[in-house]
Amino acid sequence: MNPDARRQLIPRGEVLRLIGVLDGMKATLLDAAERWQLLDDTGHVPSTPAYADLVQHAAAGQDLSCDVVRLTADFAQSPHSTTRAGLAVLTHLATAATMSSNAAPHFAETAETALSLPRPAEATDRRYRDKRMVIDHATARAYLRRTSESLGDAATELNNHLELHRFFPEPSRQQSPAPPPGRSARHR
Repeated sequence: MNPDARRQLIPRGEVLRLIGVLDGMKATLLDAAERWQLLDDTGHVPSTPAYADLVQHAAAGQDLSCDVVRLTADFAQSPHSTTRAGLAVLTHLATAATMSSNAAPHFAETAETALSLPRPAEATDRRYRDKRMVIDHATARAYLRRTSESLGDAATELNNHLELHRFFPEPSRQQSPAPPPGRSARHR
């Protein structure tokens, strides 16, 4: 194997740490996408959607996005981002950052639409408002799912990278380095 390949390795401990972070974020995003619902138990938009709940989706979505963007920025500044595996991971993280950044505005649009029409609205206005809310909220949730998928893809890249560590085992701490070849000092 190419001697430069060893220099391309991201340290095993760092890879395992990143995989743990990515798996945690992925699970959090998927949970949010499943939990944050607009429709009621009958599959319809409630007659009076709770603005407070909907704007909370926007705020929490923004927080999740900040976490993803921060992770992406931190990884981009690390020396590992320039390795072959690091570039692949960074590409997935960049996609995740973009996707997550798009979720919060759609949640915010849903909340704004919930307040946009006066209560005694015409049936046509109400249907239009409801459809717009459903589309915006579903789009935001889809962005969360796509963000989760991109984080999962980054974790897969790192898992694949771990396989390279098999070819370059780290020396055991108990092993002492071999003495240099040549005569020992006692024989002089």
